Amino acid sequence: MPLSTGHIGLNVTDLDRSLGFYRDVLGFEVIGEGKEEDRRYAFLGADGQLVLTLWQQAEGAYDSGRAGLHHLALEVDTVERVKAYETALRDYGVEFAYEGVVAHREGSASGGIFFHDPDGTRLEIYTPSGVEGASAPSESAPTCGFF
Repeated sequence: MPLSTGHIGLNVTDLDRSLGFYRDVLGFEVIGEGKEEDRRYAFLGADGQLVLTLWQQAEGAYDSGRAGLHHLALEVDTVERVKAYETALRDYGVEFAYEGVVAHREGSASGGIFFHDPDGTRLEIYTPSGVEGASAPSESAPTCGFF
């Protein structure tokens, strides 16, 4: 049997702040919450299916210079949905790595938006098609590679 992704776990510095972002801005539902000693956690999902766990146990922000998670990519079905998330994220005050929806590479049909969560974790919301004609930020590297 081939492996598939079950869920993603992220360490966060402030669970309440991260819940405000992932629940209220990105639309994940809280499936469960708990506390173990001084650490809190939350299970987030969609339609009752676990997608993301947040663990309040980090002491500092995300460090892209260390081994581990490069970025978390979240897929939606249309470029219109990508743009709707872009609007919600802008209203929340999120800064983007690139302006607007960009292609994964020059000439690609897939692409999305690239940004950071409150702890600096790199995130992407993309669609597999519908981005034809959008430019790519780099001609020589995948868009998601170095933001």
